[in-house]
Amino acid sequence: MQTCKLGNKLEVSAIGLGCMGISFGYGPAADKAEMIKLMHAAVDNGVTFFDTAEVYGPFTNELLVGEALEPFRGKVVIATKFGFNIVDGKMSGVNSRPENIRKVADESLKRLRVEVLDLFYQHRVDPNVPIEDVAGTVGDLIREGKVRHFGLSEAGAQTIRRAHAVQPVTALQSEYSLWTRQHEKEIIPTIEELGIGLVAYSPLGKGFLAGKIDEQTTFAEGDIRNILPRYTEEARMANKALLDLINTFAESKKATPAQIALAWVLAQKPWIVPIPGTTKLHRLLENIGAASIRLTAEELAEIEMASSHIKVQGTRYTEAMERSTGL
Repeated sequence: MQTCKLGNKLEVSAIGLGCMGISFGYGPAADKAEMIKLMHAAVDNGVTFFDTAEVYGPFTNELLVGEALEPFRGKVVIATKFGFNIVDGKMSGVNSRPENIRKVADESLKRLRVEVLDLFYQHRVDPNVPIEDVAGTVGDLIREGKVRHFGLSEAGAQTIRRAHAVQPVTALQSEYSLWTRQHEKEIIPTIEELGIGLVAYSPLGKGFLAGKIDEQTTFAEGDIRNILPRYTEEARMANKALLDLINTFAESKKATPAQIALAWVLAQKPWIVPIPGTTKLHRLLENIGAASIRLTAEELAEIEMASSHIKVQGTRYTEAMERSTGL
């Protein structure tokens, strides 16, 4: 697989694997042994970039990723995140105080079975802690040899600038796909100016853009999509228009809708890395296949023109989740 450099310095596979869904967020956790096989298959097929976080579980996702990828230590890049309180096994508000950042770093090192955290993101901005203090603390961890690269997630342009001035930011992780494009206005130009990479989570719209979900689809108990505005029955019916557009190109390119959606993300900038998640081997291989699909300038222009007339129905999260979610 092709590779990409985040922040001009961290080399990763052009498509990564978002590991959250293998044990958190989409209903009951998948079988542990099968998920270890899945991550091994990802490595075998060229994936070198894996994403997790302490709050996925909490803790269980890091433990699983650490166990699965221990045989490949030094050959893969593992990103994890800090920035929440965890009380009685549940996420409870943001917390990026320096002492908590240090505590999470030490505990994540153990759970991931590594000597250095490759990429350490602030999961969500903490309004109670100056971003300069956050950046400074991660900078200290870098100098101490516990962390290699500093990242932010879902941060605004000014926050990114302030953090970057204290400790260079290697990557911003934010949601980005054909139906989540609000970052194009200010965020993407800012990180392009600063030389920061973008790690695009939910590049398949939490599965909708893969074309296998319609208004009749039901989700397991505990699946986040049960409460997302874009996943109401009405919204799913309305949002078929975008899926129909993707399907048109999938047919012409002899590809799947998921591959076209991922190829579109890859085509936007050479420093954008999508991290689709899955629990199924055939979906993993399908997603990896998107790296070999090239959309021409004419095709991209056609997608741009057609999609500009399609209004996506429903916000990506509820209002409360936009303020506090760790997903």
